[in-house]
Amino acid sequence: MRTLGNIIWFICGGVVMGLAWWLVSLIAFISIIGIPWGRACFVIGKFSFFPFGQEAISRNELTNEIDIGTSPFGIVGNIIWFFVAGIWLAIGHILSAVACFVTIIGIPFALQHLKLAVISLAPIGQTIVSKEEAAAARYSLRK
Repeated sequence: MRTLGNIIWFICGGVVMGLAWWLVSLIAFISIIGIPWGRACFVIGKFSFFPFGQEAISRNELTNEIDIGTSPFGIVGNIIWFFVAGIWLAIGHILSAVACFVTIIGIPFALQHLKLAVISLAPIGQTIVSKEEAAAARYSLRK
């Protein structure tokens, strides 16, 4: 079912927002100073192409370790990101979600767009893993 959802998602608009993420990633890499944002954009762009069966999770939650993206530097990076590119990607995902919500069959796709809109507001410190890995990470934190 995941494969079918990903194929339909890709054909019916996932490719557009994935390319938007990669365009922002390219601009960030060209600026040199934006390389940390570019890396995050590239990873989330791949997620935007095929989101079903995957989940965005904080690297801190996954590894139980603090790195530069999950430290206060990551918070500052996310604040800068929000104003430079995050709000624009979020608007793109929200508009795509509204277009999907218009049809009954598009509701699962709209929900994915809304999840991606939230991620686009603060991508630094996030990573993409399978749903099983995310569940295992959350389970190990409860112990």
